[in-house]
Amino acid sequence: MKKNGDTEHPIDAVILWVDGSDPMHQQKILPYVKNPESVKSKKFRTRFDQVNEIKFTIDSILKFASYIRNIYIVTDNQTPNFLEDKTIKDKYNSVTIIDHKQIFKDYENYLPVFNCRPIETCIHRIPHLAEHFIYLNDDFFLINKTKPTDFFKDGLPILRGKWLKFPEDIVLKKFKKPRIGHKTAQQKAARLVGFNKYYNFRHTPHPLRKSTFDNYFKDNEHVFLENIKHKFRNENQFTPQGLANHLEIKNKSCVLKNDLQLMYIRSYKKPLFWYKYKLNTKDKGKLFLGLQSLDLAPTPILEYVLEWLKKRVN
Repeated sequence: MKKNGDTEHPIDAVILWVDGSDPMHQQKILPYVKNPESVKSKKFRTRFDQVNEIKFTIDSILKFASYIRNIYIVTDNQTPNFLEDKTIKDKYNSVTIIDHKQIFKDYENYLPVFNCRPIETCIHRIPHLAEHFIYLNDDFFLINKTKPTDFFKDGLPILRGKWLKFPEDIVLKKFKKPRIGHKTAQQKAARLVGFNKYYNFRHTPHPLRKSTFDNYFKDNEHVFLENIKHKFRNENQFTPQGLANHLEIKNKSCVLKNDLQLMYIRSYKKPLFWYKYKLNTKDKGKLFLGLQSLDLAPTPILEYVLEWLKKRVN
């Protein structure tokens, strides 16, 4: 039986979330940092702080991807405030909180972690997770109606990105000290799979298959352990989404797409009118909105963006 041009199969959504303002979380992190004062810096805090945008992420899925079966929020002994409102609990009956202990079962000695990559490495271990699932960060939102075939075609994940060379193969970058970051983690994933270039993906929702992780880590437990052992980001880590993507490419079990269908904002230094213009005129043909480090936005911009999101997803 076909639906929207694709074979019917359950699709779940997975979101990582942390409330960095939680005093218990702040106390938990202190024993693992060399300089306790560093945790107060904006650069450090922005990886953990939030402005309740997780509610809009959830609402956007409910509105624009009603075919999603379950929404799993992966947290460390926390629950977003809006889920505790009993007057609207029926709206969120497809949402389940998954604690780190559940996905780190048998590997609890690596907890706690304050680094998304070990958690991403374990999300395929969520109990009862569908074979096909979409992984989103909590600063990503669907902004127009989607269908299953925007993420999977004939059961195969649709990967949005483009091929890039490794830095050492680019003359201008060959002698520069490499910048350790998101691209570097993708490059490490590509090398693990045996590629001599890498498929660079941006911050869009990631269609993934549970069996891709299961099969690889079953045969490469040392790779799994190396990626989950770091409390904070480490230059030796790879991005698990990148690993899955390159495995799918190697196995010819995916569809590549260079149209990201993404509107992305990563800084908030421009005047307010620029954000109004971008949000209200550049959304046509876009399915996704990314708002990196929204907690750093000046108050007028933050208030406008949150109100825009509220109207968009409700």
